[in-house]
Amino acid sequence: MKEFKEYINEICKIEEATFKELEKCFQLTELRKNEYFAREGEFAKQIGFLKEGIVRAYFLNQEGKEYSKQFFVAPSIIGAYTSLLTKQPNNIAQQALTDCEVFVADFSKIEKLYDKFHDLERLGRRIAEYYFLEKEQKEIEMALLDADERYLIMRERFPALETIIPQYYIASYLGISPTQLSRIRRKMKQS
Repeated sequence: MKEFKEYINEICKIEEATFKELEKCFQLTELRKNEYFAREGEFAKQIGFLKEGIVRAYFLNQEGKEYSKQFFVAPSIIGAYTSLLTKQPNNIAQQALTDCEVFVADFSKIEKLYDKFHDLERLGRRIAEYYFLEKEQKEIEMALLDADERYLIMRERFPALETIIPQYYIASYLGISPTQLSRIRRKMKQS
């Protein structure tokens, strides 16, 4: 839990008493490669702190084509946040791309602590703000930047990802085909 405490204190400092109560909500579990933390169509109930590993959030279009929405590289918060907040079925699956260690908590237990610990409620708001800003930034990049520029940003954001996960996941994250990604990579190696 040391990593978790350091991670959340970088986002928003919380009191030691708050952390002790929060810590009681979490259990360490393993998520094996290709296992799901959140499935499409299910009601989310858990939130997690990714201690080790990589998780991909993705969705399928009506033709069954996958789109990688986000990569979560440890340390990170994972969970079907929209489903948790709206109490509606989840639209975006979260799948382990590597073996992972995850501290998992029932989200309703954390929500109950918000009334008692306002610094925890503030932490929840800051995490939501962070993911909102990240989502908006990706939308701007997808709309305004070409594929080469998006690729460079992805490499900066996730430095070792290319050597660990399949290239077609990266291509779908960038909104391009695997063939187009190969061309971009080849062109950048030549420069």
